[in-house]
Amino acid sequence: MAKLPLVALISGRGSNLKAIIDAADPLIEIRAVISNRPQAPGLLYAQQAGIATQIIDHKTFKSRLEFDTALQTAIDHYQPKLVILAGFMRILSPDFIKHYRGCLLNIHPSLLPAFKGLHTHQRVLQSNMKEHGTSVHFVTEELDSGPVIIQARVPVLPDDDEDSLAARVLQEEHRIYPQAIHWFAQGRLKT
Repeated sequence: MAKLPLVALISGRGSNLKAIIDAADPLIEIRAVISNRPQAPGLLYAQQAGIATQIIDHKTFKSRLEFDTALQTAIDHYQPKLVILAGFMRILSPDFIKHYRGCLLNIHPSLLPAFKGLHTHQRVLQSNMKEHGTSVHFVTEELDSGPVIIQARVPVLPDDDEDSLAARVLQEEHRIYPQAIHWFAQGRLKT
């Protein structure tokens, strides 16, 4: 069986990317990791694993459309069947999302549809929620609104702060993102 070719997009530390690399799923081939930030520490994980890396710095483009066009060209060079956002901190244009419809995944640190967008841990704590978590979902034009594939829940503890809660959620992210990708590679997911 041919391996599923995948491209990962990152902006930062790349801990979810590392979890996916470490999972060593025999059904996938990570063909490239692309970052919009030149100093993204996650690029090092890819390089250490012998995966091609590329930087497309969003700050060097005049518009979101120009950046998205350059990013799409770079991704398509690797001919992926799946593109994953692994801590990629850019909102993508509708045309970009349509181009990858059904094969673009994201992980978000909340139990969607609750707490879309940024600062989820802080917002959960301010809302006195008893439970928090993370969701892997298909990307659609509306932010953090695509069909959810898998979620993991964690309790919100009485002495939690943003850091302790984020750390517990991140552990679950590292567990469920490789699982969702594996299901996609098996052909078990459809939008």
